[in-house]
Amino acid sequence: MKYAPIILLVILAVFQAQGEDDLTAKELAAKLNAIQHDGSSLVRLKMTTTTTLQLQIKQRRTASSTEVVYQILWPKERAGEAVLLRQPGNQASSGTLFVPPATFTPLDMKMALFGSALTYVDVLENFFAWPNQVIAGTEIMNRVSCQILESKPGQGQRSMYASIRTWVDSKRFVPLRIEKYNASGQLLRRIDSGRIVTDDMGRKVPAGLTISDPINGRSTELEGSKLTHGMSFTDAEFTSDGLKQ
Repeated sequence: MKYAPIILLVILAVFQAQGEDDLTAKELAAKLNAIQHDGSSLVRLKMTTTTTLQLQIKQRRTASSTEVVYQILWPKERAGEAVLLRQPGNQASSGTLFVPPATFTPLDMKMALFGSALTYVDVLENFFAWPNQVIAGTEIMNRVSCQILESKPGQGQRSMYASIRTWVDSKRFVPLRIEKYNASGQLLRRIDSGRIVTDDMGRKVPAGLTISDPINGRSTELEGSKLTHGMSFTDAEFTSDGLKQ
């Protein structure tokens, strides 16, 4: 069984190293950005904050749009609760919370995903596609040499983050840490990768993530149990009616 986290999915896309240690910042970001658009996939994972949730994630990610459904499978009393998240290209993201049997609530995208240290923005936002990318230095992390890629949104581009730094394993090209800052330079989110494994497409990915929210004092552990690419989802699965199924 192959292991991989969500998002993240959204947030920690990786590619196989091909001896490209001398990539420029834009080239490195472009490769990471391309992996974000990996089509349709299905993910199973465990999310632990103050409680533990078993989740299923359906997602369709292309260069023009992103659609994601997070659905709670366990515990039984919350089974079927789900969020539908959308981001068409560079436009503003939106989301809906569904609570069975028929309650729908629009989401504030800056709020926490199921009470975790992740926001809905973290799930959708692809900062590797931002126009401003620089190599901010190098650093040894966990005895691994990393390039530090700093990403900033372009003029007029809306984000709750002013800058994001990614520590990329220079050999395997796996992000080992991501830090997200506001305009004052305050750390809002830190994401650390756990054990690195090979996914069903032969790429290196983290088998687990630790997400820290220092502002609200939250910490969340994500542990992936299955990741399957090449899924055939219907359009109806990414609608409000589809959440009821």
